[in-house]
Amino acid sequence: MKVHVGGGAFLVGAVLAAVAVLAVGFFAVLGVPSGVAGPGSAPPAAPPNPGHSYSQIELPAGTWSGLNADLLDGLHAGEIRVGRLGFSTTTVDSAGVVGGDSSVTIGTDGLPVISYEDNSNANLKVAHCGNAACSAGNTVTTVDSAGRGGSYTSVTIGADGLPFISYWLFFDRDLKVAHCGNAACTAGNTITTVDSTGEIGDFSSATVGVDGLPLISYYDWTNGDLKVAHCGDAACSAGNTITAVDSTGDVGEYTSVTIGADGLPVISYYDGTGYHEDLKVAHCGNVYCSAGNTITTVDSVGPISDVGVYTSVTVGADGLPLISYFDHGNDDLKVARCGNAACSAGNTITTVDSTGEVGRDPTVTVGAEGLPVISYLDWNNGDLKVAHCSNRFCIPYHRPR
Repeated sequence: MKVHVGGGAFLVGAVLAAVAVLAVGFFAVLGVPSGVAGPGSAPPAAPPNPGHSYSQIELPAGTWSGLNADLLDGLHAGEIRVGRLGFSTTTVDSAGVVGGDSSVTIGTDGLPVISYEDNSNANLKVAHCGNAACSAGNTVTTVDSAGRGGSYTSVTIGADGLPFISYWLFFDRDLKVAHCGNAACTAGNTITTVDSTGEIGDFSSATVGVDGLPLISYYDWTNGDLKVAHCGDAACSAGNTITAVDSTGDVGEYTSVTIGADGLPVISYYDGTGYHEDLKVAHCGNVYCSAGNTITTVDSVGPISDVGVYTSVTVGADGLPLISYFDHGNDDLKVARCGNAACSAGNTITTVDSTGEVGRDPTVTVGAEGLPVISYLDWNNGDLKVAHCSNRFCIPYHRPR
């Protein structure tokens, strides 16, 4: 979900920091009639792919027009708004330029926890919401105030019930983690440098393994490798195992990690080697990803294809990995539904939305009814869009056998 611009980073999903309710209550935007848009944006005449429902949310005039494709860093969270479509929006933090590289999860207290970068001061911040809509009682804390950066944040809840955040120090080029001391990350936090060998830690993604310990996938910029850190304890403060999972060419940007139904990590990422520019998946052979890993190219449409950026992986209701990603060659939103736990055979590739330049910064999850839901950016119109798939493959009019 991240755009890497000249060594900096920006997450268009910073909308979550300013409009936290979009990530809470399971994409409330799905209540919006398909194709609805605000002033200045004409609704499509027909769905891009019949069989899916689409929701379109327009950012007001002036919000998007000030952005430059080459200067995406430093969007002010207080400037992000959503068109009047019948749900509430909240500015959670407006102190300076904040909200870049946001990541959201739900804490054990049932309330949202959001990690993000304070771009003005190069710090890591956390917002703990006071209610489900983040509309009152929020607590905002600077978790890492060293002024060295707080990019590429990824937050999850550890087995101990406390927030765990992986992030990148822009100035030091290191991978760091913050283990919170309480549900709001207001006290007792532990900061640890996990990997500092070269320029390391971009595109971090954190989850918790079946062994109850945190696992982080990230990019080794110096060597062009996909790496994984398996923490030795809940705070990643000792006994960590670092593994280069894929070191063939320039691989590992835009990583996303989850735990498969078989209990083993699954990582989606981008292969930017030469003219390959493919979507790849690593299925780990053990909880550490230290041996027996299976590497598969899931989508490759030819030279200079440029597919597989901005990946997001989850596990479908059928127990198989599902990946949303951007096909930069065609400017489309695509989904790969894996045919097995390792994505090594039987994969199904679907173009979900191809109207204009769409599909950057997607995030995929599975709804209560067991069907995939994807949020993503419509670059042409500066809109946040949601695709609700009609089946587990995200294939229009597919009838399961």
